[in-house]
Amino acid sequence: MNDVSDRAADVLLSDGTTVHLRPIRPDDADRIVALHSRFSERTRYLRYFSAYPRIPQRDLDRFVNVDHHDREAFVVEHAGELIAVGRYDRLGAGSHQAEVAFVVEDAHQGRGIGSVLIEHLIAAAGDEGITEFEADVLPVNRAMLHVFMAAGFHIEREFADGVVHLWFPIAATPDSMRVQRSREQRAEARSIARLLNPAGVAVYGARAGGSGIGAALLSHLKGAGFAGNLVPVHPSAEVVGGLPAVRSLSGTAGIDLAVVAVPADAVPAVVADCAAAGVHGLVVVSAGFAESGPAGAEAQAALLRVVRDHGMRLVGPNCLGVANTDRGVRINATLAPLLPRAGRVGFFSQSAALGTALLAEADRRGLGLSTFISAGNRADVSGNDALQYWREDPHTDAVLLYLETFGNPRKFARIARELARRKPVAAVASPVRPPALDAVTVGPDARGVAALFASSGVIRVDTVAELFDVGLLIAGHPLPTGNRIAVVTNAAALGVLTVAKAPAAGLRVAEGYPRDLGPTVSDVDFVQAVHAALDDERVDAVVAAYAPALAEGDTLGVAELLRVSTAAAPRPLAVVMPADPSFAVAPAYGDDDPPALAMYPAIEEAVRALGRVARYAAWRREPVGAVPALPGVDTTRGTEIAARLALAGAGDQGQGDQADELLAAYGIPVVPSRWAVGARVADVAAEVGYPVALKVATKPWRHRIDLGAVRLNLTSPAAVAEAYLELERLFGLGVEVVVQPMVAPGVACVVEVVDDPSFGPVVGFGLGGEAADLLGDRAWRPVPLTDRDAAALVRAPRAARLLTGYRGAAPVDLDALADLLLRIGRLVDEQPSLSSLSLNPVLARPAGLAVLHASAGFAPHQPRPDSGPRRL
Repeated sequence: MNDVSDRAADVLLSDGTTVHLRPIRPDDADRIVALHSRFSERTRYLRYFSAYPRIPQRDLDRFVNVDHHDREAFVVEHAGELIAVGRYDRLGAGSHQAEVAFVVEDAHQGRGIGSVLIEHLIAAAGDEGITEFEADVLPVNRAMLHVFMAAGFHIEREFADGVVHLWFPIAATPDSMRVQRSREQRAEARSIARLLNPAGVAVYGARAGGSGIGAALLSHLKGAGFAGNLVPVHPSAEVVGGLPAVRSLSGTAGIDLAVVAVPADAVPAVVADCAAAGVHGLVVVSAGFAESGPAGAEAQAALLRVVRDHGMRLVGPNCLGVANTDRGVRINATLAPLLPRAGRVGFFSQSAALGTALLAEADRRGLGLSTFISAGNRADVSGNDALQYWREDPHTDAVLLYLETFGNPRKFARIARELARRKPVAAVASPVRPPALDAVTVGPDARGVAALFASSGVIRVDTVAELFDVGLLIAGHPLPTGNRIAVVTNAAALGVLTVAKAPAAGLRVAEGYPRDLGPTVSDVDFVQAVHAALDDERVDAVVAAYAPALAEGDTLGVAELLRVSTAAAPRPLAVVMPADPSFAVAPAYGDDDPPALAMYPAIEEAVRALGRVARYAAWRREPVGAVPALPGVDTTRGTEIAARLALAGAGDQGQGDQADELLAAYGIPVVPSRWAVGARVADVAAEVGYPVALKVATKPWRHRIDLGAVRLNLTSPAAVAEAYLELERLFGLGVEVVVQPMVAPGVACVVEVVDDPSFGPVVGFGLGGEAADLLGDRAWRPVPLTDRDAAALVRAPRAARLLTGYRGAAPVDLDALADLLLRIGRLVDEQPSLSSLSLNPVLARPAGLAVLHASAGFAPHQPRPDSGPRRL
C-alpha cells in the first residue's frame, strides 16, 4: 500500500468548525455502515441513484479497500464519527481520467464539506497522473451540481438518460485558486470571530479564594464589563469570584469560549468537558507544554488532536489570551489587568511574556485597539488566522504584528499582501535568517530583508518601539500621498535636524519649509501654523516639532489642541515634543474621541516612521500586477526533470548539466559548457569552436577574473594551450577548467533563489562582482513574481544605474532581465524540490542576455504548506 500519510489534514468548514480528513482504511467498515444508516432516503437516492437501504458486504469491502493510486477515498471525521466520504476511481488502467463522487451526512450538509473533499481528491489524483474528473449527477441534486460548478474549473456537461454528466480538467486555474482562497479566508475568519465575539465564556482554574492566574482572568473578564454570560467552572465551590459556579459545563448552553488556567496535566479533562458542551474554542493560558521540552511537546500535540477532533480551535497554550474592545463584547480574557483602550488597530503577539508589556506600551502611547490575540506556543491559531479575520473586520483599520516565527511563510506572504492592499500592516521582523540571505543582507538596515517585507506591503520595523511609532501613524490617520514633508517648529535646531534626517528615510522637505516660528510663539499660533501646513497642497505629511522655551514649560496644552483640532486633517501629522509629559503618559479619553496623536520624543523616530508609512503608501498606489503567461515553458517536462534530479540527490556537483536541463524547460538557455583537464582542454576547445573562454571550474576561483582564473577570447589551439599552462601555474597541475564559446560582452548580473523562513522561496537579483557581494547589494521578492515585481526587482539594487547607461554606457535590455526573473519565479514556484538556484554570471546586453553558468540544489519533494488543498 502507498504511504499516503501526507494526504491527511485538518480542515476548516465554512462555519469555522474543524474536521479531520484522511484516506479511508479497512477498519473504517463499521463506521461507514453507521454513516450510511444515518443518511436520509433522499441522500441515499441522490448518491446511488436508487434506494440502496444497506451496503452489501461486497460493496463495503470495495469501498474501504483502495490502492490509493487508481482508487482513492477520503473520509471526514468529527467527534469520533465519520460524517462524509468522497472518492475517485480511475477509468481503466493507465487512464488519465477518473470518476469522482462524494456524500455528506444530512446533519452536516451545507457546511462546505463537499468543496473540501473535491480539493483533496484533485490533489491526490494529480499525484497519481490523473488529469480529468468525470461525475454523474441527478438534475435534482442542485447542491452537488453547485459544488462542481462553483469550484472555478472549466466544466463541460451534457444531459442524457435523466443524468447530468460532467467532466473537467483538474489542473488549477486562476478561478479555482481564487475560489479556494476565498473559501479559506471566510472559514478562517469565522473561526476567529467565534473566539473574539463569544456569547458566553467559561473560566477553568479560578480558585474560590481569589488567588492565582485563573482568579485573575475571571476578575479581568468581570472588570472589562463582558456583555455575555460568564461562568466559572470549579470542582466543588458554589460561588467563585462572586459568580455562581458549575462543576461541569454539561447542561450549560451558549458557552462559545473557554479560558483555561489549570495545570497542564488537567487540561485534557477540561477539553473533554468543553467538547461535550459544544464550546467553539479555548484560550489555554496554562504552561507546561512544548516550551517545557519533548514531553510537553507530546502533550501539546495530543491536546491539539483532541481539540480539532471535536471541531474547536485553540489559542495557546502558554499564551496571554485574547481581548475585544467592542462595546457589544468587551472581553478581556488576558492576564493584563485592564481592557486595552478602544481603537481600530488589531494587534497580534506570539509572545505571552512580552504581551503584557506590549499592551502596557500601547496604553502609554495612547494607541487604541479593536482586538488583541496572544498565541503563545501557537499550536493552532496563528498570525495568519488573525490576518484573515482582520481583513474583513469592520472594526479594524490597521494591524500590528509581533512575530517570532512563521509556521507557514508562503501563506503569510500571500495573505499579508492581500490584506495590506486594504489596511496597513506593520510587523517586527523575524530575527531568523537563512545563511544564504544573511550573506547578502548586511548592515543594520538589512536592505534585502526590508525589501522582502515591502514587496508584500508589510511595513517592516526592527524594534517594538518602532512598531508603535508606525502604529500611531496608521491608526486612524490618512496615508501620505507622496514623500514631501512640511516642518513646523519653534526651535531652529529641530528644523535643521529634520532636514538632515529626511533623505535617509526617503523623504524630502517641501518647498518653503522648515518654518521656524521662534521660541516665543503662542500655543494658538503654533497650532494654526500646523493647520496651514496640513492644508498645503505642496505637502504630503507634516512634522510639528515643539520645544518649550523653559525646561518646566507645559506642552500638554499644545498636544491636546493638536489632537482635537487635527483629527480630520487631510494629511498625516507627526508631533515631536522632546521630554514632553504627554508622551510619557498619554491622556485618557473616551471611545468616541479622536485618535491619539502620533507623538515622538525625538526627530529621528518621527522621520523614520513617516518614511516607512510613505513607502507603504507608495506601494499601495501601484497597480497590483499580474503573473503573466510565458511562452516556451514546459511545466510537465520541468517537473519530470526536477523529480529525477531530486531522487538522485543532484546538486551543483562539478560536471553535469542538471540546472541547464531544468532551466531549458522554462525557456532559459544556458551557454553550453564543457569540462576538461590537461591535454583534453585543446580537444574540447576545438569541439566547442573558437573563440573560447577558459575558466577554473572549482570554487572559490570560478568567475574570478580579478584573480586570473578566467581567460577570454582564445582563438587558436596554441592560445588555449598557453592559457591552460598559465592556469596550472596559478592554481595547480591538472586544474579542472570549463570551456565555453565566447559570447558578446555585457554587464554581469546575478540571479539567486533561497528559501527564506519568513516568506518561503524568494528570488534575488543584483549586479555581479565582489564589491556588490561585499555590500550585500541584492534585492529580493517572494514568489510568485508578478510583472511589476520583476520590473521593480531589476531596478532595486543600489548599483542598478549600471544597467541604464551609467557614464555613457549603452543601457541594457531591462525587459529581457525582467522576463528572466519571471521565468525563474515560475520555476521555483512550480518545483518545490528545487532547494537552491544561482545564475552567475548573467551578462545583460543592449539586446538580450546570456546565462553563462547555473547551479542548483535539489531535495526530495516536500509539499509546500501554501500549495494544494486547504489545510490547517
